[in-house]
Amino acid sequence: MDKLHFFDQISIETPFEAIYSRLGYRQGITRLTGRQKEEIDSYINEAARFLKPKGVGRRVEIVKRKPKALELSGGIIFESSLLVSVFPNASELILIGATSGSDIITAIENCQKQDLTRGVVFDAAASETVDLCLEWICDYFNRLLKRENKQLTAKRISCGYGDFRLENQKIIYELLELEKLGVSLSDKYILKPEKSVTAVVGVIELK
Repeated sequence: MDKLHFFDQISIETPFEAIYSRLGYRQGITRLTGRQKEEIDSYINEAARFLKPKGVGRRVEIVKRKPKALELSGGIIFESSLLVSVFPNASELILIGATSGSDIITAIENCQKQDLTRGVVFDAAASETVDLCLEWICDYFNRLLKRENKQLTAKRISCGYGDFRLENQKIIYELLELEKLGVSLSDKYILKPEKSVTAVVGVIELK
Protein backbone atom coordinates (compact mmCIF):
# COMPACT_ATOMS: atom_id res chain seq x y z
CA MET A 1 0.00 0.00 0.00
CA ASP A 2 1.38 3.35 -1.05
CA LYS A 3 1.86 6.38 1.18
CA LEU A 4 -0.83 8.98 1.61
CA HIS A 5 -0.69 12.06 -0.60
CA PHE A 6 -2.27 15.00 1.23
CA PHE A 7 -3.24 18.22 -0.53
CA ASP A 8 -3.84 20.83 2.13
CA GLN A 9 -4.47 23.64 -0.32
CA ILE A 10 -5.96 22.83 -3.71
CA SER A 11 -5.82 25.87 -5.95
CA ILE A 12 -8.47 25.80 -8.67
CA GLU A 13 -10.24 28.43 -10.71
CA THR A 14 -13.84 29.10 -9.78
CA PRO A 15 -15.93 26.98 -12.20
CA PHE A 16 -18.50 29.62 -13.13
CA GLU A 17 -19.93 27.72 -16.10
CA ALA A 18 -20.37 24.48 -14.14
CA ILE A 19 -22.00 26.35 -11.26
CA TYR A 20 -24.48 28.01 -13.61
CA SER A 21 -25.23 24.61 -15.14
CA ARG A 22 -25.87 23.09 -11.71
CA LEU A 23 -28.21 25.99 -10.97
CA GLY A 24 -30.21 25.01 -14.06
CA TYR A 25 -29.08 27.73 -16.43
CA ARG A 26 -28.42 26.65 -20.01
CA GLN A 27 -26.27 28.73 -22.32
CA GLY A 28 -28.28 29.98 -25.27
CA ILE A 29 -31.55 28.86 -23.67
CA THR A 30 -31.85 30.53 -20.28
CA ARG A 31 -31.98 34.30 -20.43
CA LEU A 32 -30.62 36.41 -17.60
CA THR A 33 -30.72 40.15 -17.28
CA GLY A 34 -27.43 41.89 -16.68
CA ARG A 35 -28.52 42.61 -13.14
CA GLN A 36 -29.39 38.94 -12.46
CA LYS A 37 -26.05 37.74 -13.78
CA GLU A 38 -24.20 40.35 -11.78
CA GLU A 39 -26.00 39.23 -8.63
CA ILE A 40 -25.24 35.53 -9.19
CA ASP A 41 -21.60 36.24 -10.06
CA SER A 42 -21.23 38.23 -6.85
CA TYR A 43 -22.64 35.30 -4.84
CA ILE A 44 -20.25 32.88 -6.56
CA ASN A 45 -17.29 35.13 -5.80
CA GLU A 46 -18.47 35.46 -2.22
CA ALA A 47 -18.79 31.67 -1.90
CA ALA A 48 -15.22 31.25 -3.14
CA ARG A 49 -13.99 33.13 -0.08
CA PHE A 50 -15.57 30.51 2.20
CA LEU A 51 -14.25 27.52 0.25
CA LYS A 52 -11.19 25.76 1.67
CA PRO A 53 -10.71 22.79 -0.68
CA LYS A 54 -8.44 19.99 0.51
CA GLY A 55 -7.88 16.43 -0.59
CA VAL A 56 -5.99 13.17 -0.23
CA GLY A 57 -5.22 10.09 -2.31
CA ARG A 58 -3.66 6.67 -1.89
CA ARG A 59 -2.66 3.85 -4.25
CA VAL A 60 -3.71 0.33 -3.24
CA GLU A 61 -2.74 -2.82 -5.13
CA ILE A 62 -5.37 -5.31 -6.30
CA VAL A 63 -4.04 -8.71 -5.18
CA LYS A 64 -7.01 -10.89 -6.12
CA ARG A 65 -9.98 -10.56 -8.41
CA LYS A 66 -13.22 -12.46 -7.83
CA PRO A 67 -16.48 -12.40 -9.83
CA LYS A 68 -18.09 -10.06 -7.31
CA ALA A 69 -15.19 -8.69 -5.26
CA LEU A 70 -11.75 -7.11 -5.39
CA GLU A 71 -9.22 -8.04 -2.73
CA LEU A 72 -6.65 -5.34 -2.06
CA SER A 73 -3.32 -5.32 -0.26
CA GLY A 74 -3.67 -5.22 3.50
CA GLY A 75 -6.52 -7.72 3.46
CA ILE A 76 -9.10 -5.17 2.31
CA ILE A 77 -12.03 -6.58 0.35
CA PHE A 78 -14.49 -4.51 -1.65
CA GLU A 79 -17.50 -6.69 -2.43
CA SER A 80 -18.98 -5.19 -5.59
CA SER A 81 -19.62 -6.68 -9.00
CA LEU A 82 -19.79 -3.08 -10.25
CA LEU A 83 -16.16 -2.42 -9.31
CA VAL A 84 -15.11 -5.68 -10.95
CA SER A 85 -16.92 -4.78 -14.18
CA VAL A 86 -15.88 -1.11 -14.31
CA PHE A 87 -12.19 -1.85 -13.61
CA PRO A 88 -11.61 -5.15 -15.49
CA ASN A 89 -7.98 -4.41 -16.38
CA ALA A 90 -6.94 -2.45 -13.31
CA SER A 91 -3.87 -3.59 -11.37
CA GLU A 92 -4.42 -1.03 -8.60
CA LEU A 93 -7.06 1.27 -7.23
CA ILE A 94 -6.52 4.84 -6.16
CA LEU A 95 -8.72 5.97 -3.31
CA ILE A 96 -9.36 9.70 -3.33
CA GLY A 97 -11.18 12.10 -1.06
CA ALA A 98 -11.88 15.83 -1.03
CA THR A 99 -13.74 18.40 1.03
CA SER A 100 -14.79 21.99 0.49
CA GLY A 101 -14.35 22.67 4.21
CA SER A 102 -16.74 23.57 7.00
CA ASP A 103 -16.81 27.36 6.53
CA ILE A 104 -18.92 27.15 3.38
CA ILE A 105 -21.41 24.82 5.10
CA THR A 106 -21.85 27.30 7.95
CA ALA A 107 -22.35 30.07 5.39
CA ILE A 108 -24.98 27.99 3.54
CA GLU A 109 -26.86 27.31 6.78
CA ASN A 110 -26.84 31.02 7.63
CA CYS A 111 -28.15 31.86 4.16
CA GLN A 112 -31.08 29.47 4.57
CA LYS A 113 -32.27 31.64 7.43
CA GLN A 114 -31.76 34.95 5.62
CA ASP A 115 -31.32 34.66 1.84
CA LEU A 116 -32.35 31.44 0.08
CA THR A 117 -31.10 32.47 -3.36
CA ARG A 118 -27.66 33.23 -2.02
CA GLY A 119 -27.66 29.89 -0.19
CA VAL A 120 -28.57 27.96 -3.34
CA VAL A 121 -25.68 29.58 -5.22
CA PHE A 122 -23.28 28.85 -2.34
CA ASP A 123 -24.44 25.22 -2.34
CA ALA A 124 -23.88 24.87 -6.09
CA ALA A 125 -20.45 26.50 -5.83
CA ALA A 126 -19.41 24.09 -3.07
CA SER A 127 -20.65 21.03 -4.99
CA GLU A 128 -18.87 21.95 -8.20
CA THR A 129 -15.69 22.90 -6.36
CA VAL A 130 -15.41 19.56 -4.56
CA ASP A 131 -16.04 17.71 -7.86
CA LEU A 132 -13.28 19.76 -9.44
CA CYS A 133 -11.01 18.84 -6.53
CA LEU A 134 -11.44 15.15 -7.37
CA GLU A 135 -10.48 15.91 -10.97
CA TRP A 136 -7.46 17.87 -9.73
CA ILE A 137 -6.32 14.90 -7.61
CA CYS A 138 -6.82 12.53 -10.55
CA ASP A 139 -4.70 14.81 -12.74
CA TYR A 140 -1.98 14.75 -10.07
CA PHE A 141 -1.89 10.96 -9.99
CA ASN A 142 -2.01 10.71 -13.78
CA ARG A 143 1.17 12.79 -13.95
CA LEU A 144 2.88 10.38 -11.54
CA LEU A 145 1.55 7.29 -13.32
CA LYS A 146 2.73 8.50 -16.71
CA ARG A 147 6.32 7.82 -15.59
CA GLU A 148 5.32 4.18 -15.07
CA ASN A 149 3.50 3.93 -18.40
CA LYS A 150 0.18 3.81 -16.55
CA GLN A 151 -2.93 5.95 -16.29
CA LEU A 152 -6.19 6.25 -14.41
CA THR A 153 -9.44 4.90 -15.77
CA ALA A 154 -11.89 7.46 -17.11
CA LYS A 155 -14.56 6.30 -14.67
CA ARG A 156 -14.56 6.67 -10.92
CA ILE A 157 -17.02 5.11 -8.49
CA SER A 158 -18.28 6.43 -5.16
CA CYS A 159 -19.72 4.47 -2.25
CA GLY A 160 -23.48 4.04 -2.48
CA TYR A 161 -23.45 3.76 -6.27
CA GLY A 162 -24.81 0.47 -7.63
CA ASP A 163 -23.78 -2.43 -5.40
CA PHE A 164 -20.72 -0.62 -4.04
CA ARG A 165 -22.28 -0.32 -0.63
CA LEU A 166 -22.18 2.85 1.44
CA GLU A 167 -20.63 0.86 4.29
CA ASN A 168 -17.37 0.84 2.30
CA GLN A 169 -17.09 4.52 3.17
CA LYS A 170 -15.69 3.48 6.55
CA ILE A 171 -12.82 1.55 4.92
CA ILE A 172 -11.97 4.44 2.62
CA TYR A 173 -12.31 6.97 5.44
CA GLU A 174 -9.80 5.08 7.56
CA LEU A 175 -7.34 4.38 4.75
CA LEU A 176 -7.32 8.02 3.69
CA GLU A 177 -7.20 9.29 7.29
CA LEU A 178 -9.82 11.84 6.39
CA GLU A 179 -10.00 13.09 9.96
CA LYS A 180 -6.77 14.95 9.17
CA LEU A 181 -8.75 17.04 6.69
CA GLY A 182 -11.33 17.88 9.34
CA VAL A 183 -13.80 15.33 7.97
CA SER A 184 -15.78 13.00 10.21
CA LEU A 185 -17.91 9.92 9.48
CA SER A 186 -21.37 9.41 10.95
CA ASP A 187 -22.68 6.05 12.16
CA LYS A 188 -24.68 5.95 8.91
CA TYR A 189 -21.45 6.35 6.88
CA ILE A 190 -22.15 9.94 5.86
CA LEU A 191 -19.17 12.29 5.58
CA LYS A 192 -19.30 15.58 7.44
CA PRO A 193 -19.04 18.44 6.68
CA GLU A 194 -21.33 18.18 3.68
CA LYS A 195 -19.59 18.64 0.34
CA SER A 196 -17.01 16.04 1.36
CA VAL A 197 -16.67 13.12 -1.06
CA THR A 198 -14.65 10.00 -1.76
CA ALA A 199 -14.20 7.91 -4.88
CA VAL A 200 -12.34 4.92 -6.25
CA VAL A 201 -10.43 5.03 -9.55
CA GLY A 202 -8.66 2.22 -11.39
CA VAL A 203 -5.03 2.17 -12.56
CA ILE A 204 -4.32 0.56 -15.94
CA GLU A 205 -1.31 0.08 -18.21
CA LEU A 206 -0.92 2.47 -21.14
CA LYS A 207 -1.17 0.68 -24.46
